[in-house]
Amino acid sequence: MSAPHFLVHDHADNVAVAVQEGISAGQKVTLWVMDTDETVEMTALDPIPLGHKIALKDFAPGDTVIKYSHDVGRIVAAVKKGGHVHTHNMKTKRW
Repeated sequence: MSAPHFLVHDHADNVAVAVQEGISAGQKVTLWVMDTDETVEMTALDPIPLGHKIALKDFAPGDTVIKYSHDVGRIVAAVKKGGHVHTHNMKTKRW
């Protein structure tokens, strides 16, 4: 396998983290699911910067975001599978 574009730490996660620069909208990307050693391919719908997240499913407002097997926030604006997940559409539940 060539270097993946995104890492999924646990198969139960619903977002993956970009580990390459320059992900562009419409790009076919590879995700490595670390705990199962699987690879998955999908299309990025948006440009996604290094360290930001890609949606592995469609999200509606109020949905929980799971990363590293942990609840890391809630969706505040709908996101399609393959979309960019970050502070513009996800907020912490801490406040």
